[in-house]
Amino acid sequence: MDIFPTQYSTLSAPALNLQLQQAYGLKDMHCRLLIRNVSDAYVIGNNREKYLFKIYRDVHRKPDEIRGEVQLLHLLAAGGAKVATPVADLSGSYLQRFQAAEGIRYGVLFDWAPGRVVTALSREQLQTVGREMALIHQISSSIELDHFRRSYTPYTTIKEPLHRIAPAFEGLEEAYQYLRQTGDEVYATLSEMDTANFSKGYCHYDFLPKNFHFSEGGITFFDFDFAGKGLLANDIVSFFNHFFLDTVYGRQTIEEAREAFAIFVAAYREVRPLHDEELQAIPVLGFAYWIFYLGFQHDHFDDWSNFFFGPRFLTERTALIRKWMELSPKLLPKHNSDI
Repeated sequence: MDIFPTQYSTLSAPALNLQLQQAYGLKDMHCRLLIRNVSDAYVIGNNREKYLFKIYRDVHRKPDEIRGEVQLLHLLAAGGAKVATPVADLSGSYLQRFQAAEGIRYGVLFDWAPGRVVTALSREQLQTVGREMALIHQISSSIELDHFRRSYTPYTTIKEPLHRIAPAFEGLEEAYQYLRQTGDEVYATLSEMDTANFSKGYCHYDFLPKNFHFSEGGITFFDFDFAGKGLLANDIVSFFNHFFLDTVYGRQTIEEAREAFAIFVAAYREVRPLHDEELQAIPVLGFAYWIFYLGFQHDHFDDWSNFFFGPRFLTERTALIRKWMELSPKLLPKHNSDI
């Protein structure tokens, strides 16, 4: 019987468990689906060892891009960065190949990041994130991968996604007009900005607390799925979003958020420079960050975000982006002496 055309299947955890044990020489493992999302993640382990297996979707990541992520993580780990690294199978390969209903899908096994997500970060934890992010940037600014990774530019983060999402705003023309007009202004600002003092390299582009774990042994960063070339200040922006959202939803005051971010910045600067111009660019780079991910949610509506993507979400997201443009400058340290 022919398989009906499929766009997104979910691989069986028991069948995956058997294949991974054979490929990696593992024994007595249990496997379960952890999340079905941008890519599918499975937990495989036992009482002695634990791993995360990530299965990519072809429409999101091609094999060469996955190899780029694997190479980046190995280079970061070799430089002393605390990241969850990919694991090779018995043949030395990092990519596993599966004939799924919709076509070939590829997967990678990663060491498990020990510990847990912490959202209410202590002073010591903020300092740890600052120093360790700086170390990652120290390495990622000095390497060139052998494989393709996307580039984050004003065009790819503002112009392209704004064009793609336009049809979704039918009936919400006022909201789209705001995004388009602000996008034109931010695009012009970024295009004219003197970035001579800006660090460039491979940025994570999703440096939120959900993507690093704290344990007794320290911190471990993971989920470099969106890593790409661009201004490293983009990572500062994504982490800054944590303080913005905490302020918007009443978990912190403006003063508390500003102080917490200043602690992070001071720790970052213990390891490598972070120029004032990079901090001052946070509001405009943050607008681009929000628009890029809005474009991603639009593009993958059928496979991932259909349970919330619609007029209400777009209205609320536009209001949040308005709030970002209003509030983000107020959360920045007022003076160098604040850091």
